[in-house]
Amino acid sequence: MNRAVSRVIGLALILACYLSLDMISGANAASSQNRAVVLVSGGALRTPFTTPTQACKDSDGFLAAGNTYTALRKYLLEKGKQVFTAPAMDDWGMVKEPSKESVGPFTDCPPQLPEVMTITSTADWNAGGERLVRFLGYLHSQYGITDVDLVGHSNGGMWNRAAIKILKDTNSPITVRSLITISSPHTGATAPRFYAGEIDLSACAGVAFCERSVKGWADLVKAMDKGLSAENTVKFTSGPDGWNAAQGDALRGIPVTLIGGTYFEAKGGDPTLWPYDGTVPLFSAWAQDVPSEIIPWRSCWKGPLVHWIGWSDQVAISRDTSITDNPEAMAQVNRAIDEAATALGQPDRQGCQ
Repeated sequence: MNRAVSRVIGLALILACYLSLDMISGANAASSQNRAVVLVSGGALRTPFTTPTQACKDSDGFLAAGNTYTALRKYLLEKGKQVFTAPAMDDWGMVKEPSKESVGPFTDCPPQLPEVMTITSTADWNAGGERLVRFLGYLHSQYGITDVDLVGHSNGGMWNRAAIKILKDTNSPITVRSLITISSPHTGATAPRFYAGEIDLSACAGVAFCERSVKGWADLVKAMDKGLSAENTVKFTSGPDGWNAAQGDALRGIPVTLIGGTYFEAKGGDPTLWPYDGTVPLFSAWAQDVPSEIIPWRSCWKGPLVHWIGWSDQVAISRDTSITDNPEAMAQVNRAIDEAATALGQPDRQGCQ
């Protein structure tokens, strides 16, 4: 073989390598375009539908994605994620703007979606899961989304879990890459358990914030509740006939990251109730009573944080002590998303001790 022919072959091989790299890069780009992070907010809250490029007004005291996910949405977008917030309304119907005096109001939002795709954030988990599935179907048909990382704050984690079971049961074309729950009541929340009579005031161990919040829960239930409070209890979630058991193996093959807050502590308090973030005990947020048959793979993280910015405001501390606004907690969410493809190859229950 002469030198000229060898050179041509060499150049052809180099060109082929570059073309292969371009094809791989193109495939990765297409894959990332079909992948989204979906943020699902919690109980009794309003959250507007937002997209990676469209959000609400973000000035003059208004928040671009409402009081739960404005900070986390911005953080994940800056990390290169494609982020949507699922619509949630604390009453029947489409999302409506809250009053400007509410905690974290929003206004001038993108067009909101119909009621059938809007989680009723004061109603039950399975119904919310059905509406979330319809919303994910909308993302699939309108945006080409096929793979999702589901992030759920508080009861949002439970609506996510309900949706995952429906997606699997119906052989949906949407794949859940990972589930991240942030202070979710996998085995109940403190005030609803008090209201249901599962615990009494002594469970607050003399902590004034706890006593105040559980005593005030009855008024909130009477004003707003449409079935949600009763589900945030051990009676509903636990045991062989409980909601967790009914989920079966829906989370098999999905890495689950459990994040909890520990701002409030009580020396000598019941370890299933303390520490907690002002709403959900760490014991429940980490699903410590939920067996591996139901959550086959999990990792855990905790921080000295409160449940939401409403509690930060109430106890006069910085809003970055809220578990959805805290930089360290947000970094853990981002890490879990980045590691979703390889997490199941790592040891189970990292950080869960």
